[in-house]
Amino acid sequence: MASNEILTLIQRIKSIADVGLLYAKDDYDRERYHELQDITHSFHHLLSGTDLETIKQLYTPAKDYPTAKVDIRGLLLSPEGKVLLVKESADQKWSLPGGWADIGYSPSEVIVKEFKEETGLDVAAEKLLAVFDKKMHPHPSQPFYVYKIAFLCRALSSELKKGFDVLDVQYFDIHELPELSGDRILPSQVAILYKKAVTLNSFPYFD
Repeated sequence: MASNEILTLIQRIKSIADVGLLYAKDDYDRERYHELQDITHSFHHLLSGTDLETIKQLYTPAKDYPTAKVDIRGLLLSPEGKVLLVKESADQKWSLPGGWADIGYSPSEVIVKEFKEETGLDVAAEKLLAVFDKKMHPHPSQPFYVYKIAFLCRALSSELKKGFDVLDVQYFDIHELPELSGDRILPSQVAILYKKAVTLNSFPYFD
């Protein structure tokens, strides 16, 4: 079984344990759900090699029914058809501009805000290109279950100005992309988004 399939099973068990702890009234049941949580922590440690205490800190206690986290990314092409990428501070690799969805912002508002913060550009979200489920793609293991929403964006300004939380901002030829931050976006996903962007009347990709 592939590691991403194992991770998905771990996340499902963790979700069941979280829901159980939210609603269980019996102390015996709560003890068993805590045990399930501990088992998922150990499995994730064995699968990823991440320190066990670090994993426990990432898994904050659920206060509501567990749902997927949402990551929002934007594809912006130059007039020559080059792809705008930002260099991430966390791993010094490149990604499409974007980040976690913020409460109080619509998906398109999030990507407009992220572009401004990371690249200095004012943009408009013009088209939904894809909704990726991370378990369906070979991303590195991560404790969270994540959906990724990707928009095609149009530049309303032209001056690039990198944000404080990125190292660089540049355009790249689709066939000469730098090393990408695999936790955030994959070359295969950029290829899907690029094809959707340049194909008229194409439907969004999903899963």
